[in-house]
Amino acid sequence: MTFRTAVTLGLAGTGRIGTSHAATLRNLPNVATVLVADADADRARSTATELGVEFAPDLDTLFAADLDGLVITAATDSHPELITRAVDAGIPVFCEKPVAADIEGTLAVIDRLQNSPVPVQIGFQRRFDTGYRAARDAVASGELGWLHTVRATTFDPAPPPAEYVARSGGLFRDCGVHDFDIIRWVTGREVIEVYAVGANRGETFFADADDVDTAAVVLRLDDGTLATVSLTRYNGAGYDVRLEALGSKGNAIVGLDDRAPLTSVEPDYAPSSRPHYAGFMERFRPAYAEELAAFVEVALGARDNPCRPTDALEAFYIAEACELSRRAGRAVAVTEVRR
Repeated sequence: MTFRTAVTLGLAGTGRIGTSHAATLRNLPNVATVLVADADADRARSTATELGVEFAPDLDTLFAADLDGLVITAATDSHPELITRAVDAGIPVFCEKPVAADIEGTLAVIDRLQNSPVPVQIGFQRRFDTGYRAARDAVASGELGWLHTVRATTFDPAPPPAEYVARSGGLFRDCGVHDFDIIRWVTGREVIEVYAVGANRGETFFADADDVDTAAVVLRLDDGTLATVSLTRYNGAGYDVRLEALGSKGNAIVGLDDRAPLTSVEPDYAPSSRPHYAGFMERFRPAYAEELAAFVEVALGARDNPCRPTDALEAFYIAEACELSRRAGRAVAVTEVRR
């Protein structure tokens, strides 16, 4: 079988993350052409001009361009249709999470893909971060011993707009899902039970959307390991994403560098002069590049899919269990929300 050495990629959705991905893709050595489209054709045209990539006025034009792969960064409600349309056309897909807005939609897409050889890679960029990879290797090698505690943190420095919160799916599905995925990936274990609580001390639009701006979650893994996940939209010190894998022999800490927005009050502490991370794009820029480079290899048939829709589904189940736990005020077994 002969594989192409360079690909033509389409990108659907030229918002912030889509524009960033287009800029990354155009600089990858085995990408020949990047063609961008958006429901807002003027925005897509502007992005194409700014980046020096190709412009497609609509999705029909994009899909008619003999694509070797499609990158989906459009609104969540368009993901299922774009994924299935591409797969039906034999086009490998990279799609930012989630697969769909809810579990039923995710299962419907997975069912459509079940007998298809066309790969669909879902965007969980933390799997490509060097720190998380090192932690996973440390766990798998046994150098940490058995894990007694895993602690994960995602603290955004400021909340997104009210209109985003209203359609985000909530803090667990929109934000915590990254922590749930990476805990599964780093530990190699499954989450079997959750207990989640939430609070609102910021803008009223969170409560108006029946959401919370801060949450704390306890997870029980299938080998008995306990994990905690802390989430907030109001970490004024900066963007703080960390993971601690604590074992009987040692530990591995991700995200503890001289740009982490942490302030020690110990008298002999020498603070870093480097600025704290301002947001996820800055913190994970190298990981996004690695993730997209991996997708190009997937599209070329040169590597296996590193993050399948079924992985996204498992993280979504955990998020759904957390939302049920928050509302019901009790521990929830993940099997209660599994379809």
